[in-house]
Amino acid sequence: RLSAEEPQPFLSWLARITPHLEQDALWTEAVAAYAADRNFSRLPHPGLAREVPIFLCPAEPRRSGTTDEGVTAGFTHYLGVTGSPAAFHNGMLYLNSRVSSADVRDGLSNTLLAGERPPSPDNHFGWWYAGIGQDADGSADYVMAIRERNRTFRAPTCRKMPPYSFVPGSPDDQCSMFHFWSPHSGGAHFAYVDGSVHFVRYSADPLLAALATRAGGETVVLPD
Repeated sequence: RLSAEEPQPFLSWLARITPHLEQDALWTEAVAAYAADRNFSRLPHPGLAREVPIFLCPAEPRRSGTTDEGVTAGFTHYLGVTGSPAAFHNGMLYLNSRVSSADVRDGLSNTLLAGERPPSPDNHFGWWYAGIGQDADGSADYVMAIRERNRTFRAPTCRKMPPYSFVPGSPDDQCSMFHFWSPHSGGAHFAYVDGSVHFVRYSADPLLAALATRAGGETVVLPD
């Protein structure tokens, strides 16, 4: 959030891990930009519009876009999993999270870290560099719950209740921004806390809420 104590407000987890991805120049650039101006949506923040291949799925053609307000942003197709439901923050990545591997009592190979979801058709959600999200928490920009709700004024025609499930989406459907999905047939890729990546089919949706929590005590076996 934007506070006097936060040197890089709204900077995403993706931007924060760039030094660990041999992208030190991106991190140095971001730190310098925030030191000059803490508003990420304008110059001198060149990282906002930059396309970073490691955060993009080759099967998704939308790599950057411009909003109706004239802001151009580079996209990410991989959102961190906050847990399920969104308000509980019982997953791995969310606003001000300080989760360590010791906190993952369900097992590193049994807990979701991030998953695929293309950007919204209006280009307002899915920014890799930074983003306010639905409620000043980055939600639907670079993090999202497995059972996410519509909490934004930008999608008035999409349902508010109940939360969305893991189902196929469409690049032209604004409501698809509220759930994980991918352009791949039958499902989407998810990264687990142990570093493995698995293709998860939409038929596994009833199990994903349990996989999204780090210490729910569930035993989950995904179908082949």
